[in-house]
Amino acid sequence: MIFCFLSRTVQLASTSSLPGRRLCSARANKPVLTLFTKKPCPLCDEAKEVLEPYKRRFILQEVDITLPENSAWYNKYKYDIPVFHLNGKFLMKHQVDIQKFEDQLTKLEMHNDGKH
Repeated sequence: MIFCFLSRTVQLASTSSLPGRRLCSARANKPVLTLFTKKPCPLCDEAKEVLEPYKRRFILQEVDITLPENSAWYNKYKYDIPVFHLNGKFLMKHQVDIQKFEDQLTKLEMHNDGKH
């Protein structure tokens, strides 16, 4: 089994597509967890630590809301980071709700397994 873990900051101007989705064909069925963040963000760092045991089960994409092309995200989330979206849908903010995350991740994994 091949695992691909991607943790990088992406420039994201819209929600219609996330850059970097096709970087590894082996991860095609892995859920994408998007972290809306800025530097520095101690709460974001703490959230990533909490998610560390799950890192082989999802692709992490970080969106720096302070970049000019992400001004819409900045206006929406400037007081709420960290904010997480799972497969493009809002999941949680401020801190990791590990039960909610695990439930949603498992649902997506079961859905993806059913496709093959």
